[in-house]
Amino acid sequence: MSHLFNLPFSFSINPQTLKNLLQHRKNIQSNTSEDKWSEKAIKGLIKRLTKSSMIDDLQTALEAQSSQTRCVTISREAQNKLVEPNPSQTVRKAFNDVTPVVAFCRIWRWPDLNTHLELRPTNTCVYAFQHEKDQICVNPFHYERVVAPFIPPVQVPVCDRAVFDSTTSERMQIQPDSTVPMDFATSPTDQQRTAVNSPASVQDNYEAMTPTQASINQQQVATTNFNGVPTASIAYAETPFWCSILYYELNQRVGETFHASLNSLVIDGFCDPNASDRFCLGSLTNVNRSRESEVCRSMIGNGVRLYYIGGEVFAECLSDTPIFVQSPSCNQRFQWHPATVCKIPPRCNLKIFSNTEFAQMLRDTIQYGYEAVFNLTRICAIRMSFVKGWGEEYRRRTIMSTPCSVEIHLNGPMQWLDNVLQQLPAPGSMSSK
Repeated sequence: MSHLFNLPFSFSINPQTLKNLLQHRKNIQSNTSEDKWSEKAIKGLIKRLTKSSMIDDLQTALEAQSSQTRCVTISREAQNKLVEPNPSQTVRKAFNDVTPVVAFCRIWRWPDLNTHLELRPTNTCVYAFQHEKDQICVNPFHYERVVAPFIPPVQVPVCDRAVFDSTTSERMQIQPDSTVPMDFATSPTDQQRTAVNSPASVQDNYEAMTPTQASINQQQVATTNFNGVPTASIAYAETPFWCSILYYELNQRVGETFHASLNSLVIDGFCDPNASDRFCLGSLTNVNRSRESEVCRSMIGNGVRLYYIGGEVFAECLSDTPIFVQSPSCNQRFQWHPATVCKIPPRCNLKIFSNTEFAQMLRDTIQYGYEAVFNLTRICAIRMSFVKGWGEEYRRRTIMSTPCSVEIHLNGPMQWLDNVLQQLPAPGSMSSK
């Protein structure tokens, strides 16, 4: 592996300067692998600064901890070089590359930073990595951490079913051209493994995420802004595990469900069953494993990493072979067919879900009643296969025909749906008296 910082000197390193830069590191214990890793990175940075005066600019930025400081730049070529991952972090062992911006923001500001997707430049930065310039700014105070946007609660009618049906009917008469969007109305196909055929399946698959009655009550504020009908205000709330992952070989479920609590995790083909930031498929046994699945498993390698950042989910292919993703949310965003399967080549990433987009879908769908809202459960499940794809352009027409695949259940959105459905009158819930 070539290393970003194993490069010729641009100018000598002053020991006092190095000491000053080292003392600003965050949460670093001496004589640890992280200590050595960060010191090596800082030495390499000093060698690669485009101007010697930028050492003073960097020290000023670290001491002032302010964005109102100058850019500290290296050449863009360095952005595409490789830097040795921090060996003290299990999740980072699977990451093949760490950009300079991420490295120094991690060292001097956010030790838990994993990817550039978590960063956005300040308005004062002229050479932010997003800009197409020959130089890239690595001043850690010229970047901010992405924060999840506020998601307003949805207003759900709390009333007798007959009243709700009446107001819905009137609305449909007023807007005769209104139709339920295709993505919301489409029934699950046989290609989709997630059980969404009955309301009970929502509770069956996500019972661990159900909040207490007290927390539900706190999310509901009575209003009268739904055509005069009393409503409940149902807010989105994060869950202890942001996603749950199920692994399949062909149509057979293998192993236990993996519950992800960390915002960054890797699904790979290696063997480390105790890592909280890795779902290692290599450690899962299957007495009925086919030869095809065996070969596929050997090719997964570093697999895929999932990020949950600022209310959005990203998938990045770390493997030497592509991954294939079916994300109803992504398909809706790009106005693709709901069943579209997207190929993600190695070293590429794709946003596969957005809480903000899902919130808008939910608001737009509530007016159509319980069944339309319930159909949104399929939006909360993302299907992904390794090495081999599926769909109309492939020999394998369904994901159940692929050797190795996973289903990613997004617990926060699913719990939100569950809370909304509890307030809507369910089909057939009217008394026959």
